[in-house]
Amino acid sequence: MPETAIVWFRRDLRLADNPALEAACQLAERVVAVYVHAPDEEGDWRPGAASDWWLHHSLVALSDSLHARGGSLLIRRGSSLDELLRLARETGATQVYWNRLYEPRIEQRDARIKLALREAGCTVESFNAALLFEPWQVLTGQETPYRVFTPFWRECSRRLDSLPLPTPAPERIVHPGRAVSSLPLDALELLPRASWGTGISNAWRPGEDAALERLESFLVERLSRYPGGRNRPDLADTSRLSPHLHFGEIGPRQCLAAVRAALPDQPADKKAAEEFLREIGWREFAHHLLHHYPHTPEQPLDARFERFPWKPDPGLLRAWQRGRTGIPMVDAGMRELWETGWMHNRVRMVVASFLTKNLLQGWLDGARWFWDTLVDADLASNTLGWQWTAGCGADAAPYFRIFNPVLQAERHDPARDYIRRWIPELARLPDSHVHRPWEAPPAMLTEAGVALGRDYPEPVADLGASRRAALAAYALIKAGT
Repeated sequence: MPETAIVWFRRDLRLADNPALEAACQLAERVVAVYVHAPDEEGDWRPGAASDWWLHHSLVALSDSLHARGGSLLIRRGSSLDELLRLARETGATQVYWNRLYEPRIEQRDARIKLALREAGCTVESFNAALLFEPWQVLTGQETPYRVFTPFWRECSRRLDSLPLPTPAPERIVHPGRAVSSLPLDALELLPRASWGTGISNAWRPGEDAALERLESFLVERLSRYPGGRNRPDLADTSRLSPHLHFGEIGPRQCLAAVRAALPDQPADKKAAEEFLREIGWREFAHHLLHHYPHTPEQPLDARFERFPWKPDPGLLRAWQRGRTGIPMVDAGMRELWETGWMHNRVRMVVASFLTKNLLQGWLDGARWFWDTLVDADLASNTLGWQWTAGCGADAAPYFRIFNPVLQAERHDPARDYIRRWIPELARLPDSHVHRPWEAPPAMLTEAGVALGRDYPEPVADLGASRRAALAAYALIKAGT
């Protein structure tokens, strides 16, 4: 009797360079593709609203791709183990394959599922499709985890040539043929009920095809500008691949191979490629840290920060969330996030620094807001980014490095285009005061049609005084008091 294999899709929503799907197609005659919706199995970090929006549309794209090759995507909801066992009984499948995830709660769950399926008589294998290297493969000379990025990426870079090339999508996928129950995708209720997702829909197109197109256009049109443009939120010079990578619509090996294939023999282009791949490296480093320090989504890696005197203030947190702090660079970033589900990385650092250091609100409050509103919300990268900026993580920015949002805006938004796009109420102010409207003379504000406190908020914090307060708070935990 011909063998049937189940491929359990999770955040590997692509057909190319998908080792679990490749194994199923090679080792079995018929393939059952299934997505099991079980967000509660991810504990306190179940996906947020923006992630759910992306997942819905990514599953549509995956289903279409499978259908075009003769397959289909089954949708189930409930206990992952129960649904896989039930599906194996319904289809006669004796093999189950999936690609690994690295969040601590999911690693533990997957280990239990693998054991239970094997005890039920199934052949079960999992594969690496999400990273260049497994988190446990890259260690220091003392066989300990890296806690500093530069030596970590140096060791990874030394091994890049040993990586296998990405594989193409299978030309045909043979479905078992028998009727098997599947939920309609809408039954998962992933789409927001309000109009909040409209801006995200206008900004993004999920799916494997969209990911490959975005990578190609980046390499052709923007890679050469990447070193100078990647810190400019007013320019579209970043790849914007992060949500596609998070949902596995494209893999890092595909990015690496495409960069190398597109790279002319020019020193400037080589430097640009190295800087882009270095950002892929930061994603690797984030997963490395999360695997080795599984407590860090909730607790600081630097234990001293358990004593940090945060000053929780729901009003300040709400002003920050809604882009109503009175600090234009911060508000522009938070409004971009709310509208599009994304924020430029330079601005992410600025808004995170302002929340944790100028407002003394806990980094975990910021991490949870990003988790719910980012389409690329990734537990490893989100944890690394917030702890890095707050000063309490691995390879963290020193706590005394407090991003001045005005200076950051003047340096990285020189034409004031970013501020004027996201804060139109300040658009008529002259360049000299768009980034610092509280310093504008009354006559200038009147001419620009701006009344501070009515059209745009007064600053919720004095940047100089709040910086000094943050340094004083850090001095307390540094001294051990």
